[in-house]
Amino acid sequence: MPGRWCALKLTAPQRIGLAIGWLLLLGLLTAWISSRMQVSGDLRKFMPDARTPAQKLLLDELGEGPGARLLLVALSGASPAQLAAQSRELRATLAADTQFELVANGEQAGLEAFPEHLLPYRYLIHALPADAFSRATLGDELQARLQDLGSPAGGLIEPLLPSDPTLQLLRVAEALQPATAPQRIDEVWFDHTGTQALLLVQTRAAGFDPGAQQAAVDAIQAAFTHAAGNSGSRIELSGPGAFSVKIGNRTAREASTIGTLDTIGMVLLLWLAYRSWKMPILGFLPLASAGLAGLAAVALGFEGVHGITIAFGFTLIGVVQDYPIHFFSHERPGRSSWDNVRALWPTLGTGVIATCIAYLTFLFSGVEGLKQLSVFTITALATAALATRFVLPALVDPATRDFADSRPLARVWAYTRHLPQPRWSLLALALLAGAVVSWAPGPFWQNDLGRLTPVDPQDLQRDAQLRSELGAPDVRYMIALRGNDVQAALEASERLRPALDALVGRGALERYDMAARYLPSAATQQQRQRQLPDAATLRTALAEAVADTPFRSDAFAPFLADVARARAAPALQPKDLKDTPLATAVGGLLVQGQQHSTALVSLSGLHDIAALAAAARTQGGELLDLKNASESLVADYRGRVLAALAVAVLLLSATVWAALRTPRRVVRVLLPMALSTLLVLAVLRGLGVELNLFHLIGLILAAGLGLDYGLFFEHAGDSHADQLRTLHGLLVCSVMTLLVFSLLGLSSIPVLRAIGSTVALGVVCNFVLALLVSRHPLQEQADDRA
Repeated sequence: MPGRWCALKLTAPQRIGLAIGWLLLLGLLTAWISSRMQVSGDLRKFMPDARTPAQKLLLDELGEGPGARLLLVALSGASPAQLAAQSRELRATLAADTQFELVANGEQAGLEAFPEHLLPYRYLIHALPADAFSRATLGDELQARLQDLGSPAGGLIEPLLPSDPTLQLLRVAEALQPATAPQRIDEVWFDHTGTQALLLVQTRAAGFDPGAQQAAVDAIQAAFTHAAGNSGSRIELSGPGAFSVKIGNRTAREASTIGTLDTIGMVLLLWLAYRSWKMPILGFLPLASAGLAGLAAVALGFEGVHGITIAFGFTLIGVVQDYPIHFFSHERPGRSSWDNVRALWPTLGTGVIATCIAYLTFLFSGVEGLKQLSVFTITALATAALATRFVLPALVDPATRDFADSRPLARVWAYTRHLPQPRWSLLALALLAGAVVSWAPGPFWQNDLGRLTPVDPQDLQRDAQLRSELGAPDVRYMIALRGNDVQAALEASERLRPALDALVGRGALERYDMAARYLPSAATQQQRQRQLPDAATLRTALAEAVADTPFRSDAFAPFLADVARARAAPALQPKDLKDTPLATAVGGLLVQGQQHSTALVSLSGLHDIAALAAAARTQGGELLDLKNASESLVADYRGRVLAALAVAVLLLSATVWAALRTPRRVVRVLLPMALSTLLVLAVLRGLGVELNLFHLIGLILAAGLGLDYGLFFEHAGDSHADQLRTLHGLLVCSVMTLLVFSLLGLSSIPVLRAIGSTVALGVVCNFVLALLVSRHPLQEQADDRA
């Protein structure tokens, strides 16, 4: 019964109604996907499991690390006084925004860092002189406070005196300032020229979450616009999040331009090829159905759909646009569309099944992103093929022309008949290409992720300048000290401090930062507690010091209470710092795991790597090179992809064998695809291109196209008319694909350029070799004699 239903001939109104129904169904599916799908930007989903400490740290940094969430802000274009005022207003606005975890511009943050319940810990966080609570020292401090009260700063000092006559809180706040903080003008940070006000902003969202970073950048821009008013000042943002936003916007603009040109070109090409305005619309339906079905499958099977899955998935399913084209090109008067598609189905189905089996191997890669890509691609390809087979014929008008009657096509095909059937020349071509691939100068693979990002060199240089001005740490090197728990990790970093101080003194290192600077270990806190005087001793020393001043004898009772609380308080723990600026500083340098904890030491101005690595080893630490870690992760990822592809090649070959059952026919289909892959590699290597993961994606897509070309040329060998129809369909397919990917190859975005140039080369090589190898010249001559 299904076959009878499919063979029903629909009237023109019924075809229009079916097309509208199809479009409405796609609209409903789009609405459902939009309400359910959550797009993720976490790059860790496209990375294999970390094997080394540096790789693990890198993945943590990519996901939630403070380095990836840091935005550098510079205000310029107005007087220093105006910029300082704008900096303060900007800081106040952003600090009240829940998108931001930290906003710093150099203003003193002592009272903010120490809420009421943490104030006693000021005596445990920062080391005190041995005589800090002696009668003489307390007397000197009280005399100094008398002078302070008579100065312009008296209004600031007076509220602190009862609980902190030694101003320990301000000393701690000063000690916790960056070691090389920028200069301050009007109490806010400025660069060394005094023309730019500087701020550090840390977002709560991951640095590589493009949506959240876009929202953060928009909030900063809006707050600055309000603060700047008509002053004419300018704002400049830098850092990973700002770069991701800028790259995303730039990519979106280029993709929009390229997409518009592609759409216009595809519509014109389909109209010229079939002389019908309906064909571009009908050709779009299977592709749209494929994309939406793929998204729906991933949304159902995974918690979130990765942005890379969407981008690469739609690239990889570009082959499905060929399915309706083959169908359209084989239409002819007097033959039912259902009969036509039924005759094509063995060839079309073989290609679809083989490609799906190839992508099935990604499910076993162990990388979640590749699993998503596999589900998306397989679902999309199957949907497009089934739509072409069981729905599209019902929408096509009866054919009025047969492309087998085209004289230009006949002349082209007749010319190809006189071309020699390549045999040994293919072996020579393969050997030459293999030699170029093997011995071309330069590295074969590109492992540096930084060179794949389209960040302008001027932006990178500017980022380095701002980091230098703000004393931001090096983003490549870091020391990791591991312990069974938080306290062991903090103690290890404390033991390392003398060696690091010595390296700074020698000039091997400019500065460093660690969590123990803000949160000493429990052992250190307990040692400092033992140095605090008991209540009676401190009361006596304070009374003697107060006797020589105008202060009342009971004026400093809160001070006595704080010292007593500090002496008996439990050691301060990381969880106690929640909702304070110290939590951000400590959280970024202290990684707490279930089985162990790691104290990180950020580094700036590293000049002697060997000396620093040796110093780290003395305390069981390790100097991590995050650049090498990223390269090794890329290599591991590539290895998994290549392993999956090796299995895919075997499965694909087995599928083609099962369909064709003849060694000669199988070779005619697979040889052009294999040789084209080798030729594309040779061209890229010969041009000095270092191959990356995106070239690999392009090779996968080109191989799928090559299989399609080989299967259809091989299938068309049974009759001259069918050869001409096949030639028409493959010419339209290849020209359309070449148009799309040539435009991508001209992009300034490295990712788009790598995929576009690779596929464009693959289309040319696959078409030419399939035409030469997969055709049947002997059968053609027999047809002519008959």
